[in-house]
Amino acid sequence: MTDRVAVFDTTLRDGEQSPGCSMTPDEKVRFARQLERLGVDVIEAGFPVASKAELEAVRRVAAEVRSCSVAALARAKEEDIEPAARALEPAARPRLHVFLATSAIHLEHKLKIRPAQALRQAAEAVRYARSAVYDVEFSAEDASRTDYSFLREVAQAVQEAGASVFNVPDTVGYALPDELGAVFARLHQDVPGLTLSAHCHDDLGLGVANSLAAVRAGARQVEVTINGIGERAGNTSLEELVMALRVRQESLGLSTGVRPEELTRASRLLSSITGIWPQPNKAVVGRNAFAHEAGIHQHGMLANPLTYEIMTPASVGAGESLLVLGKHSGRHAVESRLLALGCRLGAQELDELTAEVKDLADRKKFVYDDDLLALAGRAPAGELRLVRYQAVTGNSVLPTATVEVERDGRAHAASAVGNGPLDAALKAADAALGLDLELLELHTRAVTAGKDALAEVSVRVRFDGREATGQAASTDSIEAALKAYLTAAGAARVGQEAA
Repeated sequence: MTDRVAVFDTTLRDGEQSPGCSMTPDEKVRFARQLERLGVDVIEAGFPVASKAELEAVRRVAAEVRSCSVAALARAKEEDIEPAARALEPAARPRLHVFLATSAIHLEHKLKIRPAQALRQAAEAVRYARSAVYDVEFSAEDASRTDYSFLREVAQAVQEAGASVFNVPDTVGYALPDELGAVFARLHQDVPGLTLSAHCHDDLGLGVANSLAAVRAGARQVEVTINGIGERAGNTSLEELVMALRVRQESLGLSTGVRPEELTRASRLLSSITGIWPQPNKAVVGRNAFAHEAGIHQHGMLANPLTYEIMTPASVGAGESLLVLGKHSGRHAVESRLLALGCRLGAQELDELTAEVKDLADRKKFVYDDDLLALAGRAPAGELRLVRYQAVTGNSVLPTATVEVERDGRAHAASAVGNGPLDAALKAADAALGLDLELLELHTRAVTAGKDALAEVSVRVRFDGREATGQAASTDSIEAALKAYLTAAGAARVGQEAA
């Protein structure tokens, strides 16, 4: 058996069914391009019979994607299979994905048919699909609650009808890893020559665990979504499963064709399209996935990142680790951040400052660079200070900004136009500074609730080959972004001059 696990991404189909995550055809094509760059094996682009727009979206994705298969979903009915096949006509590698429920509860209460009828319908649908495309996958919906002997019969029947992949969905997230693993092990033995696929939901938080149990028992395809989006509690998270296989490759002996350095980009693109961001502590792609606040952890990270990180941020395209200054931080983290900002303190001053940082964090939770410098009572060697800014924007005017900064005690001002007020403001800051900065990342989040919420902005820049970060907060998000940008620029400048 091969040790390579095929990755079937269903973000554009099952993931899109998550409330609030629907996408336009243009958005589907845009995200499909990123999935192709990511290196997935199959992109399930949609459910063509659902609407004309859905059929068109699948057709456009099929025409766009060349290096991986494009799948379309269809119920085990000719009236579903025909439009799905039409939508896949432009595809370089089309796959028809046909499904029918097999559990007793679904057959009796939803489909109102007997097992023998379901068996016959499944085989007939696969034969019809096979007449349209070579690559056919069959899904036994609610397989984890299906009597095993009937599930085996269905697998054998669709294999004889021409299906090359048999998907075993844990449709309602009911299975436990050992239970699902046992099902896959039996199917692998009883139905040789059929590729088994796992499609797990996360209702009990076991999606990744169940998928890992499946591949260890013989599944060689996993059906997953970016950020784990999907019906109810979501699907197996692509990034979590891929990195589990990668980090524990020595133990599991399995691999995928996914390029992990594209994971964070895929996660952020999906979030920007849907407007739904993963929780901060989301594994692999969450904002805090590589953030450390506890002093013991920060000390270990500064000594050797492997002490508290089993994968590097760069390995998933996430930039760099973040040492967050809070009430749990220690002197090592405070000293590291001060040095990055161009400040150096003696041992006693550093101890006193660390105590002040903890006290401040108790009162306001977050300690920003401006707070740290104010507590230190000194400006960094490369201090860049925002004096004032002004922005003019609107849907019928060209966004323009004027920014005045203080650099080494002297004021410098410049104006610029941009795609929006923030873009214009950052370009004006560049002109005022006379520095050629590359903005690598900019993240904004509301620290408090309400329309007047405090905005926290963190940025990462590159200057002359050196990277630096900055953080700031304000009720004005553009002001916070400018302050964070200037802090990062000052740190980059200090690092360049020190070199």
